[in-house]
Amino acid sequence: MEGGFHNDLIAALVALGGVTGLVGLAIYAIRRANAARRRQIEEAEPLASATRVKRPALRPEDVEGGGEPSESEEEPTAARGAPAVQASPGAAHSRPALEPAEPEPRPRPAPPQGAPATVIPLPGLAPSASVSPAPSPSRLEGRLPVEKPRLPERPTPTKKHDVAALVPGLERTRSSWVRRLGQLFAGKRELDPALLDEIEKVLLTADIGVRTSQKLLDEIRESLDKKALRDPAAVWAFLRRRSVEVLTLEAPPVDFAVAQPFVLLIIGVNGSGKTTTIGKLASKLQSQGKSVLLAAGDTFRAAAVEQLEVWGSKVGAPVARGKEGGDPSSVVFDGVKRARAEGIDVVIADTAGRLHTKSNLMEELQKVRRVAGKAMEGAPHETWLVIDATSGQNAIAQAQVFTQAMSVTGIVLTKLDGTAKGGVILGIADQLRIPVRYIGVGERVEDLREFDAEDFVEALFGEIAAGEPVAEKNLS
Repeated sequence: MEGGFHNDLIAALVALGGVTGLVGLAIYAIRRANAARRRQIEEAEPLASATRVKRPALRPEDVEGGGEPSESEEEPTAARGAPAVQASPGAAHSRPALEPAEPEPRPRPAPPQGAPATVIPLPGLAPSASVSPAPSPSRLEGRLPVEKPRLPERPTPTKKHDVAALVPGLERTRSSWVRRLGQLFAGKRELDPALLDEIEKVLLTADIGVRTSQKLLDEIRESLDKKALRDPAAVWAFLRRRSVEVLTLEAPPVDFAVAQPFVLLIIGVNGSGKTTTIGKLASKLQSQGKSVLLAAGDTFRAAAVEQLEVWGSKVGAPVARGKEGGDPSSVVFDGVKRARAEGIDVVIADTAGRLHTKSNLMEELQKVRRVAGKAMEGAPHETWLVIDATSGQNAIAQAQVFTQAMSVTGIVLTKLDGTAKGGVILGIADQLRIPVRYIGVGERVEDLREFDAEDFVEALFGEIAAGEPVAEKNLS
């Protein structure tokens, strides 16, 4: 019985040793598996950190405030603990073998200083409805400048044309030759050569002058081809366009601020409207804020000084005068000196009417000019010739003599409302090449109008169709 007990004990010990061996073997296998797993992770970590790809840069709309993202973040292609990725033999780019190294923990990139936080809009909320606080000035430092929105540029104001106001003052001229020209084209689909002779006659009746009329007709024949020459509308359009070109001279506008005082000398024959023109011009300059002094240099004509003084009191301009029958040069000299002493802006000097056929009187006018230059260097700054439009071809003869004796810089054509010979303005501009500064089309101050070639031609030709009947009125 004792022997059986020993046998059972030995069997129990053998069984216990087998279990213990199995447990030890299992622990040993587990430890070996963990070690192999650790080595696998250690080998995969450096390769994973070396095989990273760049994520696409953030778009401006993905970031609140439209700021530009920083450098592109990198994303590993292999997760921690995943097997190492082996490059295929046929890959376009092979990677160098990397020795396993102890991986260093990669620090998480800090957000850029001052960058606004990304706001994720709620579902169903439009992007435009998201509101973010405005960044403080300190946060704007170091960021790219943002261009401010530009306001739309305002269109440059154009000159206001008042063509309709010119039409009544030019009605007699319109009726005398512009409408007659239109009648020549009435109902004609083609123009015959004989019609050009009729056109020439109409131009001559307008006192345009033989020279200028012939020049216009020659240009019609040379500039228009045979087809256009037979077209009444083409000839009509050519006359309008050429009239603008004749009246448009390369002359800068008068700047009354180039000198103080600015001295303007007015010349012309008796009865041309010199004194009235001076009064109206003084009124216009006063309305523009300029101070004006009138020099009564017409000491020969009776009541000329008194007439100028009436205009002076009307517009509030002082008048420098001398003795009746005295030297007109001395009056102009005193007027310029007074204006310099009192700080007056503009001096308008009247002169005695001179017949263009009297050479001795023209010499007296030259003396006035020289004396004005002694009172102030550079004076007179402008010399304007006043011409009566009703004198027709005689106006061109006057202008030719005056321009030979004086340096005329501008023309003032008066009384256009009382004549059918307004075409003389074309002859003056074409033959003398002197710019027309003002035209008079009525008795009122506002009827002295600054001349504009396009407005003038539009007032003559505008709204007149070919074939419109001529008004039955006295056109003399």
